[in-house]
Amino acid sequence: MYEILEKKILSDTVKLMKVKAPLVAKKAKAGQFIILRIDEKGERIPLTIADYDRKKGTITVIFMEVGKTTKQLGTLKVGDNLLNFVGPLGQPSDIEKYGTVVMVGGGVGIAPLYPIVRELKQMGNYVITILGARNEKLLMLEKEVEEFSDELYITTDDGSKGQKGFVSDVLQKLIDDGQKINMVMAIGPVIMMKVVANVTRPYKIKTLVSLNPIMVDGTGMCGGCRVSVGDETKFACVDGPEFDGHKVDYDNLMLRNRRFVCEEEESCKIAGV
Repeated sequence: MYEILEKKILSDTVKLMKVKAPLVAKKAKAGQFIILRIDEKGERIPLTIADYDRKKGTITVIFMEVGKTTKQLGTLKVGDNLLNFVGPLGQPSDIEKYGTVVMVGGGVGIAPLYPIVRELKQMGNYVITILGARNEKLLMLEKEVEEFSDELYITTDDGSKGQKGFVSDVLQKLIDDGQKINMVMAIGPVIMMKVVANVTRPYKIKTLVSLNPIMVDGTGMCGGCRVSVGDETKFACVDGPEFDGHKVDYDNLMLRNRRFVCEEEESCKIAGV
């Protein structure tokens, strides 16, 4: 059993939980994820690692309540236990000295971006971070990310904080202003990552995106998380979650991510959440 040691309500639908999982924390690296199950009747869901503490043996996850399991997870309290908490899974981020990196996080995608920002800065990179959300209330980890960013830009769709507009607007301006960029990483809604990749493509700027498709077993056996990358079929759970942003078939990914929308809505009705 994996005890919930801390819980924070970041917004009406976004929660942070710190879970006691010493074996996972011992091996965890930036960019990886875990798969949890609440109880014996629960489904397996993947959540990207938002932070880890090897000394305390904890893993931090941040999630948005969008389906049956995440809504049930959001009702748990400090002291409650999770039945399964498997990880770390997936390939860790390639942390190296690129030079100047632009890190783009949208919505809940800011959570997994944070440890990558931290490690890239510690590696000696010049880190420019762009955070975006629909509104100020949905922004998260701003202070934590700012600590490891040389430049920080905030955008909101409604203009409630920072610049009104999208993260891609700031990225385009940086490029137009002549900022030399060695690598861009984007984590967030699929459409956001697609737009970011389209911005950098004409300039041939190395661009990585972290994908979170529908996933079941997390070991490459079920094939549920398959994505089209260039001329190849990849499995996000074992080959990713990070891929070349200029090669991902985003339209196919968005279509696959909506495959079980009706079933998810029905399961929420049955569970009463």
